[in-house]
This record gives sequence, structure tokens and C-alpha cells, in this order.
Amino acid sequence: YFCRHGERWELQLKGSGKTPYSRNGDGRAVLRSSVREFLCSEAMHYLGIPTSRAASLVVSDDNVWRDQFYNGNIKKERGAIVLRLAKSWFRIGSLEILARSGELDLLRRLLDFIIQEHFPSISMNDSNRYLEFFSTVVSETASLIALWMSVGFAHGVCNTDNFSLLSITIDYGPFGFMDSYDPNFVPNISDDEMRYKIGNQASVGLFNLSKLLQALKPLLDPRQKQLASQILEGYGEHYYSRFTELFKKKLGLLGENENDNYLIAFLLKVSLLA
Repeated sequence: YFCRHGERWELQLKGSGKTPYSRNGDGRAVLRSSVREFLCSEAMHYLGIPTSRAASLVVSDDNVWRDQFYNGNIKKERGAIVLRLAKSWFRIGSLEILARSGELDLLRRLLDFIIQEHFPSISMNDSNRYLEFFSTVVSETASLIALWMSVGFAHGVCNTDNFSLLSITIDYGPFGFMDSYDPNFVPNISDDEMRYKIGNQASVGLFNLSKLLQALKPLLDPRQKQLASQILEGYGEHYYSRFTELFKKKLGLLGENENDNYLIAFLLKVSLLA
């Protein structure tokens, strides 16, 4: 942990080599992607979007072999290591894997730790604490993706392992910013099915939250499961409310007008046709 102004941050090295979680990868990172992550995470921070941050970048003498365009043309590249920081690196996948393997005692202990450390508004004595936790993650995830859309940011790989439980932007890989509005914009050239195109991000967020709910269900009683399903159904309302708020601010629209949503949709359509 790294303490700064009374805050606690977790440190993580990206590109330092193999770990027990590297699967078949070499655990290395190339210089070009490391520079991109460093610059973009700092840019996102100053755009006011919750994100991990980069503390330092060290160029390595190691050579890393990568197929940059996934076309079979493997090239030698310069390696690098990024020291990155976040309040927590726990993801939806961190809970999902425990639920799938039936490790429910460990799931409960990890979830209690996450709530105690990172969700101070939730009382550990509250029998509905997992429900409160889920409600917070649903609303904050909706807000994060609306913020992404407000700056034309496409994450590129929006799976459950890349979605933070603290609703911050993590794991910058094949991300990108739209040069002009295009809901089919895909920054990941290996995403042939356009699963993670920018226009799908809100829907993928809902899908990932449904996986989180599945992971939590073994810890919920029947009443809590029903309430959690209702909370998940409210995701779309959270998202569109935040999306509208952000775009109204961009357009300088004040107050409430029933035509605001129509104007936003119309201008996006005009941008698409331009």
C-alpha cells in the first residue's frame, strides 16, 4: 500500500513478468502500450473520470515478441514496466471465480473485506450489506460508463475481469477515443465480432453486473435475491439519467425539458451522418 494525504493506494507492476495468474502469457509489456496506458490513465484522471493512475514507467532491456496487428507478423519490441496505482484492483471477476468454484466461505470473507475497506457507508452489522454493496456497484458502474461515453472513450475489452468493483477505469489495453461519433467504433482489432464496440458498452456493463449478481446469490436470502434483481433492472435508468446529465452539460442546457433527450439523440444522429 502507498499512503498519500491519508489515502491508501494499491501498487501494481504491469509488464514485470510471469505471475501465477499469467496463464500462457509471458507477463511482459511493450513500450508502446505502456506509454499509452501511462498517458491515457493520467488524461482520464484530469478529465474527471474515475481511473487507476500511473506512477512511473521504466524501459526494460528485455526484448518482447508481439503480433501487434494479429496478422501473424510477430516482431521484436522494446519492453517496459508501468507502476500503476488504484484504491483497489478487485474486479467483478474476483468474486465470480470464487462463486463458480464453490468457495463460498472465501467469497464471503473477501466480500466483507472489500466492503469494510472500500465502502465505509455500508455497516458491517447490516444484514443487507451485500445488497447495499450490489446497489452501489450498479449505480456507480452506470455512471462510469456514461462518463466514458461523454468523452468518446472505448475500453476495448469490457469483460468481468476488467470491470472494477470500485467502478474505476482499469486495465488499459486496446482502448481508443473516437475521432468522430460512430457507435460501431472498435479500438480492439482482434474483436472481429465487435462485441466491445463503443455502442455496446452500456449493455456489456449490464451483462457484467448480472454476472456479479450470480456470484452474490449464494450469499443472499430469497427476499434479498428478489430485491437485487429489481436493483439490476434499474441499471438502465441510472445510466440514461447520468448520460443525459453529462450531455446536457456539454450543450449548456439548463433546467428540465421534455425535448432534451430528443435533441441529444438528434445531434448524435447528425454527427453520425456528417
